[in-house]
Amino acid sequence: MSDRGKAFTDIFIRRPVLAIVVSLVIIIAGGQAIFNATTGSGGFTVRQYPKSENALVTVTTLYIGADADLVRGFVTTPLERAIAAADGIDYIESSSIQSVSTIRIRLKLNVDATKALAEISSKVDQVRSDLPPEAEVPGINIETADTEFASAYLRFQSTDLARNEVTDYLTRVVQPALTAVEGVQRADILGARTFAIRVWLKPERLAAFNISATDVRAALAANNALSAIGKTKGSYEQMSLSSNTNLTSVEEFRELVIREESDRIIRLSDVADVELGAEDYDSDIRFGGEQAVFMGVWTMPSANSLDVISRVKAEIEAMQSRFPAGFEGGVAYDATEYIDTALQEVITTLAETLLIVVVVIFLFLGSFRSVLVPVVAIPVSLIGAIFLMQAFGFSINLLTLLAIVLAVGLVVDDAIVVVENVERLLRQGKAPMEAALHGARELVGPIIATTITLAAVYAPIAFQGGLTGSLFREFTVTLAGAVIVSSVVALTLSPMMASKVLKASKRDSGLRGLLNRFFDRLRNRYRRTIETTLKARPAIYTLWGFITLLVFPMYILSSMSTELAPTEDQGIIFGILSTPSNSTIEQSSHFAQQVQEVFESVPEYDYSFQITFPTGGFGG
Repeated sequence: MSDRGKAFTDIFIRRPVLAIVVSLVIIIAGGQAIFNATTGSGGFTVRQYPKSENALVTVTTLYIGADADLVRGFVTTPLERAIAAADGIDYIESSSIQSVSTIRIRLKLNVDATKALAEISSKVDQVRSDLPPEAEVPGINIETADTEFASAYLRFQSTDLARNEVTDYLTRVVQPALTAVEGVQRADILGARTFAIRVWLKPERLAAFNISATDVRAALAANNALSAIGKTKGSYEQMSLSSNTNLTSVEEFRELVIREESDRIIRLSDVADVELGAEDYDSDIRFGGEQAVFMGVWTMPSANSLDVISRVKAEIEAMQSRFPAGFEGGVAYDATEYIDTALQEVITTLAETLLIVVVVIFLFLGSFRSVLVPVVAIPVSLIGAIFLMQAFGFSINLLTLLAIVLAVGLVVDDAIVVVENVERLLRQGKAPMEAALHGARELVGPIIATTITLAAVYAPIAFQGGLTGSLFREFTVTLAGAVIVSSVVALTLSPMMASKVLKASKRDSGLRGLLNRFFDRLRNRYRRTIETTLKARPAIYTLWGFITLLVFPMYILSSMSTELAPTEDQGIIFGILSTPSNSTIEQSSHFAQQVQEVFESVPEYDYSFQITFPTGGFGG
């Protein structure tokens, strides 16, 4: 052993305080990471799987009055051709319906979404002048894989209020309160029916008065405006003037003058029916078969979604007493429930793993003194791994927690090797301090070599591209980091503890003696087996080559299914209902009701929510 190896290990054994300080630094660093994870600060987020950049860019263009063919030919197709030239695009899909063109651009995995959005926006601007003058400016929106679906969907129903009145209450009271909750990115109303004046024109009356629909629209626009027209100034004061033709009631709209002739005034009520309704009736939202209004709650990417949705639930619970009579609200679907349950199961598995490892170590080492050294090394190594997770910007998810669980069996190996080597030297008659010094010197090289080997086994996955690399990068780096921290503990804290805890024993008795005698016999048998094997090397090489070649036909003939991640029951079923393009909301709702009846016929049915549009809908 080199002098460098001696000095490196001896300094921690001879100076116990230094070894303890090294471990305390690891514990403090990991402790603050755990505290930040618990409080939702410090960059830690809780997710189901690691974050991956998989963005969706949507370009929406309105061409009022154009049918689907015109929208596709004059808007969708030119935009698609221009957008396709942008970099970082995986695929493009589009839809053209009456008055609306929608283009969805799915970006490649881990492409810089900001850069791609800027390039797509530039391509859209290049063909803006080629679009029809009547078409509105294309609207561009980007969503990541995390923001494509809400973290929770809230439902609101009322026995006394109409849906437009429910929407108005949500807009004025509930939506601002939820948006103000810490960690909430946005709270959008789904299936909203916003208050609006509905003007139903009478064709025969318009023809009788020689008035067109364009005349009515112009009159509405001209007589429903706010504008500043100047100011007046006197000797001692001045006053700003404004023109207010804003109409605030149904009766005022009915009295709106459409045309004024010499002998008569034609009002809006003469050519149309005017009523207070909603902006559109093209959606049907139901919860458990009953009409409702939904709100989707999206959390910020850097926030702990479990804590955010918990605060949202608390806010809804606090608002219950202030709801109008007959008004009811609650959580329709909470995506964090499954994440929370899965994380709790992983934590339970971690506790069980720790207990099993401790019991196995005790059974094999045979004394509480020997068990103490590796038992202390386990939590120190795992806490250090959590600090590395924070340093690399990882999140707490199923895969990083799985890495922590698997690391329990790896981080304890080095400490066990140190204990066994020191005990071997103690049985040879050395004093505890001397045995610890010589034992640690002998293991510096092997521990470093095994650490590099284990890290080299897992690390290459971190450099793999595609979805697999993105998904398992945090898993492999966390596992390799835990092994590296365990080697530091094994070379600093474990030898020092061995010199203080382990005692020389002249004879082995009880369980310890029984285990030692068993392993001595096993060691002798293993030695004889190795000697016999080495004498028959040609046969061993032939058998090894034959077994290796069997891998290829076994892989080809294998009938095992493949999947990226195991399929798990999350307690919910999402379905999409497709109807013909010319179907109405009434037709889609009719089919959606039949689907609801099928849901209710299942004994395990708890609740369902449906969002229905004229061309279909989805629900769960």
